[in-house]
Amino acid sequence: MLKRWRIWLGICISILFLYLALRNLHLADVWEVARTAQYGWIIPGVAVYFVGVWARTWRWDYLLRPLKRIPLRRLFPIVVIGYMGNNVYPARAGELIRAYVLRRREGISMSASLATVIIERVFDGLVMLMFVFIGLPFTPMPTWLQWMVVTASALFFGALIVFIWLAIDARRTEAVYRWLIERLVPARFRISVLGFAERFATGLRVLRSGRGVLMLFVTSIVIWLAETVKYWFVMHAFDFVVPFYVLMLMNGVVNLATTIPSSPGYVGTFDAPGIEILSIWGVLRNVAAGYTLVLHAALWLPITLLGFYYMARESISWRELRQAAEIREEDQGGTR
Repeated sequence: MLKRWRIWLGICISILFLYLALRNLHLADVWEVARTAQYGWIIPGVAVYFVGVWARTWRWDYLLRPLKRIPLRRLFPIVVIGYMGNNVYPARAGELIRAYVLRRREGISMSASLATVIIERVFDGLVMLMFVFIGLPFTPMPTWLQWMVVTASALFFGALIVFIWLAIDARRTEAVYRWLIERLVPARFRISVLGFAERFATGLRVLRSGRGVLMLFVTSIVIWLAETVKYWFVMHAFDFVVPFYVLMLMNGVVNLATTIPSSPGYVGTFDAPGIEILSIWGVLRNVAAGYTLVLHAALWLPITLLGFYYMARESISWRELRQAAEIREEDQGGTR
């Protein structure tokens, strides 16, 4: 089961970030800002956001091609269900849910598909850092944000180097993980762990070519630019204007912050950094808070509702999703 201490840790972190977000604010003023917003601007924002979700689906299809070619129309609902899972379960359990539904529908092992999901997260992180670096020269950054950027840069660039190294030479990779498993894993678990490692390595195949790495990077830029355009549309519902690169910076910072454990839906970890970035740029704090909270809801609600719809259409029960969120894979059968 999902460990209770992780859930409570996430809740405590969310409470801390909510305090940082809402301190020194008059909630009545924030409510007035949100109440008087021109919500018609959210409609084109949601539309362009789903263009980005379709681009996410294409990117995942590209990563899965060494395993199996799956039509985008069949893959899109699985992507949406996964992001819905991230929004309603803690610890980004939607990634496990997505891998589970893919195995259920297409027969691809969870360990192989999880490798592709991790690659997605690495490229997302690199693009977020690029967005941050674009805005850094124009924005005085607090110390905590500078440390977050430095730490995230080391983690994401390090992960990319390791994954490419593992993908390029399959024989060397196999020799490494076999050596580690033989020395670190108890004998009764070695066969299952070895099978997991083999399937995981299969999921890294797309990183063997420079063209594949470039395609993933370009697609990731398109995905996150689409989301930033949603930030831009929602901004027009409120009484402030900042340059587009500030919204890129905000997008990068809040999404890096959501990698911190939190309650489901990234409560607090999304909101506090977003309000802080806009405040640095001179946006009134109550306006920044109203905008960020409405933006958060506009990002969370549409894909969550669509995920519920696809979940019902695919006849997936809540019990199955809970099991997927807590699953410890015991694949039966070979790698595809």
